[in-house]
Amino acid sequence: MIDVKNITKSFGQLQVLKGIDLHISKGEVVSIVGPSGAGKTTLLQIIGTLDKPDGGEIMIDGTDVRALSSKKLSEFRNKRIGFVFQFHQLLPEFTAIENIMIPAYIAGVSKGEAKKRANELLDFMGLADRAGHKPNELSGGEKQRVAVARALVNRPAVILADEPSGSLDSKNKAELHQLFFDLRDKTGQTFVIVTHDENLAKITDRTISMKDGLLTNDTFSPNLGQLEAAANTPDTEY
Repeated sequence: MIDVKNITKSFGQLQVLKGIDLHISKGEVVSIVGPSGAGKTTLLQIIGTLDKPDGGEIMIDGTDVRALSSKKLSEFRNKRIGFVFQFHQLLPEFTAIENIMIPAYIAGVSKGEAKKRANELLDFMGLADRAGHKPNELSGGEKQRVAVARALVNRPAVILADEPSGSLDSKNKAELHQLFFDLRDKTGQTFVIVTHDENLAKITDRTISMKDGLLTNDTFSPNLGQLEAAANTPDTEY
């Protein structure tokens, strides 16, 4: 699903990534941990094509993203990569369902199909009755579930999450973490999650540790049966 080879990145004289090699399989839920300044978010942004490395190779779902033109790269990012951030980044003037539909519109999906897909996701998230509510009418946990639905609307190959539960209380954290695994088990969805949350890191299939721009440890402890099933799960219609 994701193959990263010898990725380097510097900002001025500071080398943030010092040659990263990483493989992530379809259906894995992977956490990336490490101290602040380790390069975690920079790596996530490069995998997500939001930033360019100085050197190295990146293959996502069989596509060499570094070979794409700017226009093709934007299209690929919209359709094949979903993003979830610490703060939901929902547009306040739009309702929950409208926020979810935005990436589908950008991808050229018809209004009817985008709305159908968004309603299916809201139902899966247990938020069908919140479709017409704006972000200021939703709880923190509900906002983040809407953000996950928005990330899923184009059926991406991978979801990249940067501290997705960092702003949530304990109850909503646990529910969001469970949601990731429910989605993996139902659809074979792949997740790469940068987190400082030890409880989340402990339950992911792999925990990748970073320090000073290098991978220092890769602990792989999957449920092999679940991963094999996820890897062979076709995209599910919600």
